[in-house]
Amino acid sequence: MPSSLLTEPPLDPTHPPFRVDRILKPAEPEPPRDHRVIAVLPAYNAASTLAATVAAFPPGCVDEILLVDDGSTDDTVKIARDMGLTVIVHEKNTGYGGNQKTCYRYCLAHGADVVVMIHPDYQYDARVIPHAVAVVELGICDVVLGNRVRSRAEALRCGMPWWKYVSNRALTAFENLFLGQNLGEFHSGFRVYRRSVLETIPWERNSDDFVFDTEFLVQAVYWGFRLGDVPVPVRYFDEASQINFRRSTKYGLQTVKTVGQFWLHRLGLWKSDLFRPKAAGG
Repeated sequence: MPSSLLTEPPLDPTHPPFRVDRILKPAEPEPPRDHRVIAVLPAYNAASTLAATVAAFPPGCVDEILLVDDGSTDDTVKIARDMGLTVIVHEKNTGYGGNQKTCYRYCLAHGADVVVMIHPDYQYDARVIPHAVAVVELGICDVVLGNRVRSRAEALRCGMPWWKYVSNRALTAFENLFLGQNLGEFHSGFRVYRRSVLETIPWERNSDDFVFDTEFLVQAVYWGFRLGDVPVPVRYFDEASQINFRRSTKYGLQTVKTVGQFWLHRLGLWKSDLFRPKAAGG
């Protein structure tokens, strides 16, 4: 059966580098878009999976691909430049959140109307990009996440560790309950944002660590943006980046803390800078 979004996603994280014009300028141009779409790849030692990740982008689905390298020690930067991606290099590792801050500064400065964030580790199926972007462009949602957990059997069959599955389900249920949402998961590395979300949320004050993503979504809820998700086939394999059990535990505790801060701030019991408008202090 030919590969499609209705079958298991192909698992081949290796791909020879190629010129990114194949993605940005397809041989058969798509109808012109009214919005500028920039894809950002926060990268750290992604040399072995970068080309495969970008190769899955449907031709013409984005206008520019930015890779921000966070002090990699492999050939990530060379491969990205050889492929023709826009590249920004951090000489020192700033952390996952710090990397994303550079991504979003660039997008706002270069006219992005819609921003796609996808990890360059080939874990998420980039073929879904135009569908997730369309949900934002149609005005249905302001934030769209890729949902890796369509079913327990599929998630485990695709390699998600059992402890990660359990923690993902528990944290997502907790966040849905206390944030009034109905997302399939809150912890995806595939996300699409409307420009106004980045202009409103004070994400510069967020952590430089992994909890940046949670803080961002809780802020989006606080400012009344509409969150939704689309199913995204996922792949787990040795080369795919993932945090270990210890760091996952820390991340889980930070997630619970962030939701607590949301409620304390909302009830006026304790004020948090995460929810202070940009106009009050940038």
